Amino acid sequence: MQDMQQHYNYLLVGLSYVVAVLGSFTALQFALGIPLARTPGQRWGSILAAGTAMGGGAIWAMHFVAMLACSMGAQATYDVVLTAISVLLAVVVSSLGLAIAGSLVFRWSNLLAAGTVMGLGVAGMHYLGMAAMLMSTQVTYDMRLVALSVVIAIVASMAALWLAFNLRGRLQMLGSALVMGIAVCGMHYTGMAAATFNQGGTLPAGFEQGVRGDHLGGVIAIIVMAMLVLALGISIVRQYRRSVLSI
Repeated sequence: MQDMQQHYNYLLVGLSYVVAVLGSFTALQFALGIPLARTPGQRWGSILAAGTAMGGGAIWAMHFVAMLACSMGAQATYDVVLTAISVLLAVVVSSLGLAIAGSLVFRWSNLLAAGTVMGLGVAGMHYLGMAAMLMSTQVTYDMRLVALSVVIAIVASMAALWLAFNLRGRLQMLGSALVMGIAVCGMHYTGMAAATFNQGGTLPAGFEQGVRGDHLGGVIAIIVMAMLVLALGISIVRQYRRSVLSI
């Protein structure tokens, strides 16, 4: 079988990083409310809001835009069920990681656990998203690069979480989001480098029913960024009201 070369639209590659950073920044803004919550309801509300922004925006949306940026010389669609599960996985593990890291008392063991959970979630979402691809190719992986991609996700997730809950200020939060963006993108593109696509013969079952996305990269990025900017605005307003009430 003949190997197929990956070619990238670098505008969409850059856009995927912007989505990852914006999603991370929004999630970390929501995460500020986790240790400040006065009731379990407020705490879990902040956790779920942050986890949704991180998992749905920074991780899943980034992955989808990045996949659309990659051309492998074969038409592809996406299995609806696996794609939906990948979104759910990203949101759940992000929420769990933030819940662990956002405890009232900082512990290195919590940071290690949270970074591991979130990093494994980023990696799991990526490879599940890859499995959702329906195309006339066979995919094989270089397991050394797969392992490296997982390590990148875990280490960078730990760094971003530490910055999020131990530093204050807009610039520090932006730095944390930039690190998390590197974690998500670094993991994704390392994972893509680990994959070899071999020319196949027939289209898989369910190809025609799969979600198509040849020209959706820019549209998805714009919609996601608009939603995240709205969420970020709400978060900033809430923090301002809290600061006024505390005076």
